[in-house]
Amino acid sequence: MTAYTERQAGSPVADFVAEHAQVLSIALFFVLCGLLFGTITDTFLTSGNLLNVIRQAAPVLVVAVAMTLVITTAGIDLSVGSTVALANALVAILIAAGWGWPAATLAMLVAGGAVGAAQGWFIAYQGIPAFIVTLAGLSILRGYALWLTEGYSIPIDDVPGFFWLGRGTLWGVPVPALIALLVAALGFVVMALTRYGRQVVAVGSNPEAARRVGMPARWVIASVYIVSGVASAVAGLLIAARLGSGSSNAAVGFELQVIAAVVLGGTSLMGGKGSMTGTVLGTMTIAVIGNGLILAHISPFFTQIVTGAIILVAIWMNTKLFSARLRPRRGGR
Repeated sequence: MTAYTERQAGSPVADFVAEHAQVLSIALFFVLCGLLFGTITDTFLTSGNLLNVIRQAAPVLVVAVAMTLVITTAGIDLSVGSTVALANALVAILIAAGWGWPAATLAMLVAGGAVGAAQGWFIAYQGIPAFIVTLAGLSILRGYALWLTEGYSIPIDDVPGFFWLGRGTLWGVPVPALIALLVAALGFVVMALTRYGRQVVAVGSNPEAARRVGMPARWVIASVYIVSGVASAVAGLLIAARLGSGSSNAAVGFELQVIAAVVLGGTSLMGGKGSMTGTVLGTMTIAVIGNGLILAHISPFFTQIVTGAIILVAIWMNTKLFSARLRPRRGGR
């Protein structure tokens, strides 16, 4: 017989720490990384550098929020980097063709949603594994972007309103950071306080049980890929607005950064558990590591090795030290 041991109720502080152990662990890791790089470099903790870190992390955070929903349903979206590149290239092409930037921006959001809807249909209604569908999407979308641009960057002429989205500031904070924080706040509200958020968790835990109690399990699964597609389009727009050009070669390896940020933040790859707060911390931790290593004058070829190793160790410690609080044990005692 398998019994489960439960932690006895203790002080409110101990209960809070036990309940949020994974998020607290990545928060501690984030602070330690900041202190380390602040100690070994003179420029890391300057306001200019910190604002730059936030600005550059914004596109990753926007997509990571959507990826949290996807992974919570026990899915995966490997096509986000290619969707970012396609939106990035297409918005430049449309603006160069004479479209106003608001119309071009709206068109990209619709296109991103359409890409997500197509992939979601294959996954939810045709039963094809998400890994296969989105891997195909990764190749198709990147190839389409390359075909449209012939591999060249498309410059965006002076469009102040559009550039403000990527380069502007509001109350001294970069506009991309404000957009990313707004998306993160919306994601937190959806996951924690809405019926849809509860359905996402339930479907990720047991889709068949969710279907049997009347939840639209297939629609929930399809919908998270629509959200992912729209978020990827937003990220592509932010990158284009910051760089002043569109390129089919944008966001190479972007999907790995996003997935690492989400998993580092405590969202389970097995589904049924997600943390928007952890995703924000995971995204910023990866951004801090990358920025700090560059400022420490570590070879860019070595930076990826160090970043990957740190992420692996952090996730391993997170999983081993702060996994499920209920552990099965043999016997009835």
